[in-house]
Amino acid sequence: MSCFVGLYDSFRACFNPRSIKSGRDVNKAYYMDFVQPQKPIKVTITGVAGQIGYALLPMIANGDMFGNREVIITGIDLNIEAVKQNMKGIMMELEDGYYPLLKAVKFETDPEIGFKGADVAILLGAFPRKQGMERKDLMEKNISIFKTMGTAIENNASKDIKILVVGNPANTNCLVCSKYAPSIPKKNFSALTRLDHNRAKGQISLKAGVQLNDVKDVIIWGNHSSTQYPDTTHATIQGKPVDQLISKSWLQKDFVSMIQTRGAAIINARKASSALSAARAITNHMHDWVCGTAIKGEVVSMAVYSDGTEGYNIKEGLMYSFPVTCPGNGTFEVKKGLPIDGFSAQKMKETEQELSEERDLANQILG
Repeated sequence: MSCFVGLYDSFRACFNPRSIKSGRDVNKAYYMDFVQPQKPIKVTITGVAGQIGYALLPMIANGDMFGNREVIITGIDLNIEAVKQNMKGIMMELEDGYYPLLKAVKFETDPEIGFKGADVAILLGAFPRKQGMERKDLMEKNISIFKTMGTAIENNASKDIKILVVGNPANTNCLVCSKYAPSIPKKNFSALTRLDHNRAKGQISLKAGVQLNDVKDVIIWGNHSSTQYPDTTHATIQGKPVDQLISKSWLQKDFVSMIQTRGAAIINARKASSALSAARAITNHMHDWVCGTAIKGEVVSMAVYSDGTEGYNIKEGLMYSFPVTCPGNGTFEVKKGLPIDGFSAQKMKETEQELSEERDLANQILG
């Protein structure tokens, strides 16, 4: 019998998988590889003590942004006593809000600490334009901020981090940030135009008297500014071209102007900038980028780095809003091959020109 056991052991040593021969605990390995839940997503948010941050935090903690993934939230804001007290109060509210997916929350004033190990960065903080301030002065203030953020991301964050810039001028701030985080792929940077996208869908649905989900394939091209082009030439309402149900004149004039100036209209109405709708758009943007759109192949708008392969004759090296699809896993694809009419081409060039001027000014300031 002992000879038989010895022969069996020799046979097993020769023919068993390497994982067993090496003495690896296969039960533990199976648990670690297949059963153990995914690690929490580390989300860092700058300018978190503001109104957008206050509206955004519960959406993240509730799972609206990343589904059933646990999250660790780090907020970064100014090293000012009033701000720190505000952040302390927000943290207490999150602790009291019953958010099972919120594994931890903390607040920092040093970006080098706040971005440590971050998987996602949402950059809300930017210097606001004040009365009488020249465009160059505003750019100088924000370039300094986003140079600092980019450097901190480069030094501390995950190399697969996904960065969304919200603070205005968002597109060019995003470009500057990417310049100072050179080891992070350009495709991992984006600026928020989902707010404009949502506004456009909302106004189309109101005009047509239909539900939001009935409106599809609206596009925001270019800059998150008053030059953006909200394009409905490819959009549908309940499967029909939009211009079969809404006059083309309204779509090219009143509608375009309304979306371009919607932010200013909200400021005029509530004496403060968009906060709730901005937070909702940020949540939509990051959810679709990381988890994928609810409808496969759905077109949404993201400002992403133009590399010349998109096919719409847009200059390389801009953070330009394109129509994209988001299959999930932190990826997106620019929707290519859409026909562009003369009116759209002109509008797309106008917003491209503004972005080119902003980039050139940023480069001049950086030296």
